[in-house]
Amino acid sequence: MHTVIVYESLYGNTREIAEAIAEGVHQADPAASVDCLPVAEAGTDVTRTADLLVVGGPTHLHGMSSGLSRRMAVAAANHMEGHEDSAAEARETAEGPGLRSWFHDLPNTEPGTYAAAFDTRVGTPLAGSAADGIAQRLARHHYDVVAEPEGFIVESADGPLRAGELDRARAWGARLV
Repeated sequence: MHTVIVYESLYGNTREIAEAIAEGVHQADPAASVDCLPVAEAGTDVTRTADLLVVGGPTHLHGMSSGLSRRMAVAAANHMEGHEDSAAEARETAEGPGLRSWFHDLPNTEPGTYAAAFDTRVGTPLAGSAADGIAQRLARHHYDVVAEPEGFIVESADGPLRAGELDRARAWGARLV
């Protein structure tokens, strides 16, 4: 089985969740081939070979990130003292393609190609969900979405992840297999 995990991450939280999901897939199926890639490196040559495509991103303004929300995240990261690594990751991600534009180039797939969606979000009732929009776009490209969209909680917009979320991501990844 070949699993491809594509993620957009500005502060590193979504990347950490994606990597934990990859670990969970490996725990459930040690023989699985897993590619865990930032959206800028996830070309159609890789996604076409996936038996399972898992896509995730941060929740911004109640949904998937946009060019505006990504620029806002970079501006916020540039003003955070002691978070130079986060600011560098945010700038690099914001300069590349986001998930919205990546979906424009994602080709339709054949029935029987599986997918799942996840996001990172603050743990408030009105936070919204990028995962819902990701799942809808996967379905529009004819992927069979095999799990309810999953949200992983960050303590504040720039993180850190809530305690236990990496373990929950590993378990979710294992259940996808």
